[in-house]
Amino acid sequence: MSTLFGIGVGPGDPELLTLKAIRALEQVDVVAYHAAPGKTSTAATIARPHFREGLQEELLEYPVTVGATDHPGGYAGALADFYTEAVARLAAHLTAGKSVAVISLGDPMLYSSYQHLHRALAEFATKTEIIPGIPSITAAADVLGLPLAEDDEVLTIIPGTLPSAELKARLAATDTAVIMKLGRTFDKVRDALIEVGLAERAYVVARATMAGQQVSPLLETTEVPYFACVVVPSRVVSSPTDQLGEVVVVGLGPGADRWTTPEVMAELAQATDIVGYSTYVNRVPHRPGQQRHLSDNKVEAERAAMALDMAKRGARVAVVSSGDPGVFAMAAAVLETADDDLWRDVPVRIVPGMTAAQAVASRVGAPLGHDFGMISLSDRLKPWEIIEKRIRALASADMAFAVYNPASKTRREQVAHLRDIVAEYQKPETPVIVARAVGSDVENVVVTSLKDFDPEIVDMRTMVIIGASTTTVYEGVDGTRVFTSRRYS
Repeated sequence: MSTLFGIGVGPGDPELLTLKAIRALEQVDVVAYHAAPGKTSTAATIARPHFREGLQEELLEYPVTVGATDHPGGYAGALADFYTEAVARLAAHLTAGKSVAVISLGDPMLYSSYQHLHRALAEFATKTEIIPGIPSITAAADVLGLPLAEDDEVLTIIPGTLPSAELKARLAATDTAVIMKLGRTFDKVRDALIEVGLAERAYVVARATMAGQQVSPLLETTEVPYFACVVVPSRVVSSPTDQLGEVVVVGLGPGADRWTTPEVMAELAQATDIVGYSTYVNRVPHRPGQQRHLSDNKVEAERAAMALDMAKRGARVAVVSSGDPGVFAMAAAVLETADDDLWRDVPVRIVPGMTAAQAVASRVGAPLGHDFGMISLSDRLKPWEIIEKRIRALASADMAFAVYNPASKTRREQVAHLRDIVAEYQKPETPVIVARAVGSDVENVVVTSLKDFDPEIVDMRTMVIIGASTTTVYEGVDGTRVFTSRRYS
């Protein structure tokens, strides 16, 4: 009768060896273990105190641990020969009726060399038994003191040896992750985590439960030993020390997803809560476990206070705006609300986004290529008298300017007033760009003149750019081009 044991000896701490593993080690005839060329076996070091006297040991020394080798079959050929020879040696013991234990760090069935031997040796044994071990994956999370996954979160275990594109795809599709096989792959892994927005949530746990155990934030890690993994823990608790959350005000850009920056996408992925006007929140991809707080577009102060309250209780809140958050958007509202003893200790960061003015200008060229202004025609927060005064100042200064919020369903007359005021200072031929829903499937951009500008084509999704005396329109091979010269004759 011969028995083949696959025994997991745990992540490194000898005290984490299970009682069942110890009992098996104390009775087997042969123990086999792997080691790198010229190195000692960490698994054997953990288990050795439980080896019985007279136990026969089989060192399975890898011929190579990296891709470089002189073997005619390359790395794969060298390992194939190694396993053929290892199977022959251990099969001889099993055929002779001996019990053989192959010991592995962690668990025998998780990224373990034992898996290859088990498939080949099982036919030589009368009986096989696999004894689980504590894997480094859970040990790393325990050392970190953060849950790997909660509620409906999906945990993905990823080898760092994957191609970069697949690594990013796997990370983007999961809630939490553990990345194994670092070493030479660490730079690629770090870059992938940064690109998908998980880097700030990630930690490197090195030598978990072993001597020299270390934990460091991914973005502060420069050297990674062989026994290390990256942990992206549950987003429910994003830091082992931080108790106070923060508010991050982000700009989604003017409409198209491609205009949302990677930095903003990273902040959205790390947020526990998304706050904003419903139209903008609905542009944010849904992520399991993330809370969404939608509101009307006329409650900016209340929205800011809610975000600051949640952050004070430990949430990581992303307040979303269209375009850039500092241009007629939520950044000012959050900062103004935070200027209060109640919230002054809550961290607030602003992450920029592409402005609508930039997007519209790009569609026709560079109408804002020289000094320019921006103005909102909305009189909800300021009286029309102030708006008119500023229109006159911009027009009389001979600057091109972008007009935000030019009209709504009920506010129609102000666009006509804008045209008439500018006409007092600028020539009838002054270029005017009227752009609707830029970046969407129904985008429409019209280049006209001040005298031909029809206010009726303007609605809530429209931006208007008024040119200056140095703004020029001409036809190019790719359509109408507009630019405002930086030179004066």
